[in-house]
Amino acid sequence: MNLYVDASALVKCFVTEAGSADVRAAMDAAELVGTVSVTRVEVESAFAKSVRVGLLTKADARLAQATFVTLWPDLIRIHVSDFIVTSASELVWLYGLRAYDAVQLATALFWQRSIGGAVVFATYDQKLWQAAQSAGLIPFPPVRNPVLSINP
Repeated sequence: MNLYVDASALVKCFVTEAGSADVRAAMDAAELVGTVSVTRVEVESAFAKSVRVGLLTKADARLAQATFVTLWPDLIRIHVSDFIVTSASELVWLYGLRAYDAVQLATALFWQRSIGGAVVFATYDQKLWQAAQSAGLIPFPPVRNPVLSINP
């Protein structure tokens, strides 16, 4: 399986929450695990936000960050290109996505075309999950469920 992870899925590997075990299992089972390079900023932003809103202590967030940084080199990191930016610009209109969500989707679609095989798209954002399914990726988790967050 070729697994693309967005930030909402990748965070679950370092912060225990609903869906964490499923994401870890999917990553362990995957032949390839990829993401876009800006995911690093999104994941670290999620850790910092967790401290600001009181979900994690600063020490726990820094531990999650340190663990994440050790995994980062093992991921296939796809760099943002003009092609991906142009595709993402079209996807914001087509699916009503936020900017980074559109970049995530455009990157996964680019990766799927590049490798010539199916890509499972892991996200816990409901709108992005639906867009990935509509765009021809295999959404993960496999069924839409209440664990998925709804972003404005």
